[in-house]
Amino acid sequence: MSQFQDVIPVAGPWVTEREVEYVADAARNAWFSNHYEYNRRFEEAFAAYVGVKHAVSLPHCTAAIHLSLAAAGIGPGDEVIVPDVTWIASVAPVIYVGATPIFADIKKDTWCIDPKSVEAAITPRTKAIIGVDLYGSMADWAELRRIAERHGLMLIEDAAEALGSEYGGKKAGALGDTGVFSFHGSKTLTTGEGGMFVTNDDHLHQRVMTLRDHGRPPGDKLFLNTEVGFKYKMSALQAAFGLAQIERVEELITRKRQIFNWYREALGDIGGITLNAEPQGTLNSYWMVTVIPDASFGMDKFALMEGFRERKIDTRPFFSPLSSLPAFADRPGSSAYMPAQPAGEFIAKSGVNLPSGYHMTPDLVQRVADALKQILKA
Repeated sequence: MSQFQDVIPVAGPWVTEREVEYVADAARNAWFSNHYEYNRRFEEAFAAYVGVKHAVSLPHCTAAIHLSLAAAGIGPGDEVIVPDVTWIASVAPVIYVGATPIFADIKKDTWCIDPKSVEAAITPRTKAIIGVDLYGSMADWAELRRIAERHGLMLIEDAAEALGSEYGGKKAGALGDTGVFSFHGSKTLTTGEGGMFVTNDDHLHQRVMTLRDHGRPPGDKLFLNTEVGFKYKMSALQAAFGLAQIERVEELITRKRQIFNWYREALGDIGGITLNAEPQGTLNSYWMVTVIPDASFGMDKFALMEGFRERKIDTRPFFSPLSSLPAFADRPGSSAYMPAQPAGEFIAKSGVNLPSGYHMTPDLVQRVADALKQILKA
């Protein structure tokens, strides 16, 4: 690991000869009648792993959320409840379809959307809830499902960061009406860029298959578009890479959990910090190891990141509340149902993602832990 003597990267993939061989084969052979072979194999293997009927490979997770909303007919005049603290890609598609995002608070332990805050934000215009499994943690899907069924709402599970996590014996992505995943280069499973839509709903699946190909129904050879849709397809080269990764998924998840356990041991003697939670009945795949220092340290995330930068360690800030971003400054109504003192405010202000890529070793984890101790002590 001498290549990381200068700077420890915050994320990185685990690539083997299997990925290289599959991509090379796709480059040679995934054309003509075989052009979708790797996509089909990737989708089938992915659906089997998650435990759902249908999986559709896409260029990114944002497309999967966009298609989920569009397939359900959500549009202007509708409201979609979303967590205030998440990456903007979880929420941007709500605006793509002309609907209004309504922010809800997150829970202190899991950092996922708080069902009580969701319930408080429901109006006659509410059509859907998007729950995000943040940093590998799992939302309270049983309660979200009860709320959705009670009010007749669509439930979308953004599992972009939680491949391999589990809730009540079910895999992340299988707990909503639709589930969505990201295969960005930093993610647990990567295709460089890419995403996946999953569902058990035959109607939603058929709508997505049509909408993602410019409104062409599956099997259309005559370019007789039935509606205006989108262009959301994954290349065979990416699918080949993804197939190799999903065939190694248990190995990938085991390593992610191992990295977290290295951190938990190395940071065990530091008081006043909180790491990723794993409540009873859940399994956390720990996409990113995240630390939240107590307020007593008097440090926000940017000061903490600067301390790591000075020690040649790359980190990432906990996502900022969407309601605080300039991108949503002209949408004050989106925050109408937020509590006066959101739990997510302090978490987002203080949290930092530590280096969590597959390049991490016990020695590199110890180097990060020692740096954190020095920064907090100072």
